[in-house]
Amino acid sequence: MPVLVMKFGGTSVANIDRIRRAAKRVGLEVAKGYDVIVIVSAMSGKTNELVGWVNEISPLHDAREYDAVVSAGENVTAGLMALTLQEMDIPARSWQGWQVPLKTNSAHSAARIEEIPTDNINGRFAQGMRVAVVAGFQGISPEGRITTLGRGGSDTTAVAFAAAFDAERCDIYTDVDGVYTTDPRITSKARKLEKIAFEEMLELASLGAKVLQTRSVELAMRYNVKLRVLSSFEEPSDEAGTLVCAEEEIMESQVVSGIAYSRDEAKMTLISVADRPGIAAAIFGPLSEAGVNVDMIIQNIAEEGRTDMTFSCPTDQVIRAEKALREAKERGDINYHDLIADTNVAKISAVGIGMRSQSGVAAKMFKTLSDEGINIKVIATSEIKISVLIDRKYMELAVQALHDAFELDKAA
Repeated sequence: MPVLVMKFGGTSVANIDRIRRAAKRVGLEVAKGYDVIVIVSAMSGKTNELVGWVNEISPLHDAREYDAVVSAGENVTAGLMALTLQEMDIPARSWQGWQVPLKTNSAHSAARIEEIPTDNINGRFAQGMRVAVVAGFQGISPEGRITTLGRGGSDTTAVAFAAAFDAERCDIYTDVDGVYTTDPRITSKARKLEKIAFEEMLELASLGAKVLQTRSVELAMRYNVKLRVLSSFEEPSDEAGTLVCAEEEIMESQVVSGIAYSRDEAKMTLISVADRPGIAAAIFGPLSEAGVNVDMIIQNIAEEGRTDMTFSCPTDQVIRAEKALREAKERGDINYHDLIADTNVAKISAVGIGMRSQSGVAAKMFKTLSDEGINIKVIATSEIKISVLIDRKYMELAVQALHDAFELDKAA
């Protein structure tokens, strides 16, 4: 029988009633003739509770024991879901990561999936099991220890299973009914997209859209796994949600598909850096080693052998960045006059595969912001994206203005 992967996030399995609602959706797909692999997250709030207990007992905890504790939330949900399906007379069985086994590396709390053998679950499908309920977010290391994949890891688990089992589709059930042109909480004109290309979704996810975890989209694009994002709280429909698919499956795409934003950005500027060969490596090497996620980079024109270097990073990494650069200066690796951090900025991005073949997008974006009196601090571009840093107080205004300027409330 064809295989379908269905993933239910924490809000979709937050209590027994919601688990029953999710199980009914699984039952509908079984009735259509699918063997179903269900990936479940922990019930809403449970992972945070488990993490809190670990930190209360041991702030500098053993990562192996951290994984053993926080993976328990998904195990509970998997068992409850399997029991619910059994009560509906659907042959179902729960599976923990080690039972599959979902094999990972040894990077506890941030493990990467290395292999998902299909023999165990396929063998049970052949014996009459119709639903395998798999605990998301977890696997097993080469040393035989439980590992977890990091926040959002259940999305990655679902896509990895869809690739391994050559599933017809991977449905991601969450508390939103699809992917929108921007955050509906900021503009009521935001429109739900019927389809979006992998590349666009990857950019939107990495730029602040919270619908899908970035690693899961990367994996889906690599293995060409069709993803459907839909709400577990709406009536089931074949047309529901947003399909994330290959660009070739989208007949006609708008130049810009969505406006993304990230409020937790910081702009850091090194004033009067010695301009010499290797200076960029001397700056960004220590930042990389310190785990600072640098995004936009701008170097000013050098004057009298000195230049300014500006970059952006998440606000929660500013202190780490300052420490890494200060230590590099003390070692004599770099020389600068001052380091200025501006933590009151936001990143706004326009994303669309149509940018490849159409000019004028940057000009329209910059003029729109100018007309609203919004000053641009930093600009970065790629083939399908234009991002700017602006003062955070103008973030919502910028999103609304750009959404209107590119007429994203209208279908292509």
